[in-house]
Amino acid sequence: MGPLQGVKIIEVSGIGPGPFCGMLLADLGADVVCIDREGPPMINPETDCMRRGKRSIVLDMKSADGRETLLRLADKADALFEGYRPGVMERLGLGPADCMARNERLVYGRMTGWGQHGPLSQAAGHDINYISLTGALHAIGRSEGKPAPPLNLVGDFGGGALFLALGIVSALLEAGRSGKGQVVDAAMTDGSALLMSLFHSLEAQGQWQHRRESNLLDGGAHFYNVYETKDGKYISIGSIEPQFYELLIAKAELDPDEFGAQMDSSRWPELKRSLERVFRTRSRAEWCEIMEGTDVCFAPVLDFGEARQHPHHLARKTYIDVGGMAQPAPAPRFSRTEPEVSHAAHQPGADNESVLQDWGVVPAFR
Repeated sequence: MGPLQGVKIIEVSGIGPGPFCGMLLADLGADVVCIDREGPPMINPETDCMRRGKRSIVLDMKSADGRETLLRLADKADALFEGYRPGVMERLGLGPADCMARNERLVYGRMTGWGQHGPLSQAAGHDINYISLTGALHAIGRSEGKPAPPLNLVGDFGGGALFLALGIVSALLEAGRSGKGQVVDAAMTDGSALLMSLFHSLEAQGQWQHRRESNLLDGGAHFYNVYETKDGKYISIGSIEPQFYELLIAKAELDPDEFGAQMDSSRWPELKRSLERVFRTRSRAEWCEIMEGTDVCFAPVLDFGEARQHPHHLARKTYIDVGGMAQPAPAPRFSRTEPEVSHAAHQPGADNESVLQDWGVVPAFR
């Protein structure tokens, strides 16, 4: 049941990155209990894979009984995390000081966009705002257009949820040595800034221009790009290394003289236009027959349904069925404590009795 089996974690329900972080921890075997509010959730639990593997309790945290019950659960927990604006949990009497005064080993995770302090810490925001402030959004998009939001992968899930999960697990490891918990301040601005580390290095080396689609990895290079095929579908090419680039020239039957100066960035726009013409001569399936599985660094651009049926994903069981819904499988893989999804999403409040009984908690309400 995963390497976190036996770890008790409380997730104070929220949206987006918080539930995703909780799903990651539950996938890895932790007993994640979601504290839900009364009333219907924002996403139907029957089709919300981010609730999988968790149990749910409904508590009114504005009531004295609800707050005391949550504190009693926190007494038994290894970690608790929440995603409110700074100060909200403190005003409820459920902040880090309140919980850790009763359980000094508790790891208290805090997920926000701007962080627990700073001039913007009390402002509302979303992924698009956080990645705007760190330069990430500025770098993504085509040269003649405006920046293109990369869904909410960079701020919410990459810069937020993944760093919060890493922070919680790291603090749990340290608590095992010191016997003391601590607060994990996971700000999406901090995380998305850190995700840009490579590009700060390239800038320092004079290898990064701030004009979009002018660089090696932003669509500027003809050998690291997306191309339309004859049937209106798309393929991706990432032939960066010289030996892979040589294979691209051979497989696509390109003129070695025309395409020889791979790193001459002044010729990249011209060579992109040439490759556009070449890739439109065959369908996506035909290019897959020629290049897929070779060292060209090639892949078809698939939609969700196509991705679930690709032979590589089928072989690795990258997608699974949970409660009749197709969804991504837990990651990463482990050789011994293999993660698995214990159950599909539960309705809010479905586990009030079982969680309290399993954790040995007497509720404050009757």
